Amino acid sequence: MIHHFRDFIDDLRTTHGDNLVSVILYGSAAAGDFVPNRSDYNILVALNKIGPEDLRLAHASVREWARIGNPIPVYFTVSELQNAADVFPIEFHQMTVAHKVLYGRDVIEGLNISNEFLRHQAEYELRSKLIQLRRQYIPASASSEKLMKLMAESLASFSALFRAVLILHGVEPPATKHEIVALTSKHLKISGAPFEKIFNIRENNFIEKLDEAEANALFGHYMDEIERVIDAVNKVE
Repeated sequence: MIHHFRDFIDDLRTTHGDNLVSVILYGSAAAGDFVPNRSDYNILVALNKIGPEDLRLAHASVREWARIGNPIPVYFTVSELQNAADVFPIEFHQMTVAHKVLYGRDVIEGLNISNEFLRHQAEYELRSKLIQLRRQYIPASASSEKLMKLMAESLASFSALFRAVLILHGVEPPATKHEIVALTSKHLKISGAPFEKIFNIRENNFIEKLDEAEANALFGHYMDEIERVIDAVNKVE
């Protein structure tokens, strides 16, 4: 176990005592596509009960965890996990595929995840992120560096939603972002070239440099393919 996980878990155990049920690592670090200096260590903390006092007591341990550059953990009660799985099918399906138990029991295993609202959530999230991407493009369009960063960061978010797209089409998604995007492109018969280019830029820490015209052209191609993914989701019965 990574040393700072152990320290953080010790702090959580001291803070929450018998109320602490589980500490789960999810996201890139659990899936195997963690990118140093870009990806986060995402942590889910499961308690038996959560009140203001429990969260207030967590302040010291969470503050130290955040101080070394990690996002604040997500807190759930064990009973909430069952109920929330229906509301956030994308997120919880991803957790069931790729998570690691750092402490306690596996509260993710055996979650009852309904696909009833999966298409609605997938389309909503995809369209919302596309609108946000267009807005962010406006100030970034004059700088190749800003555009490359925007594409790299946004593709990581879109890839999590592409997982849901595969599920909707009856395809079991792989674990890593790169594999998910490649399989989505292949299954929907769209061009994976812009996604592959952006992944290469992201995974190689921007070693490859694009000039302003090249970056803008890549962004245009990237946005076209995302719109095709959304069209495919919209057509799912």
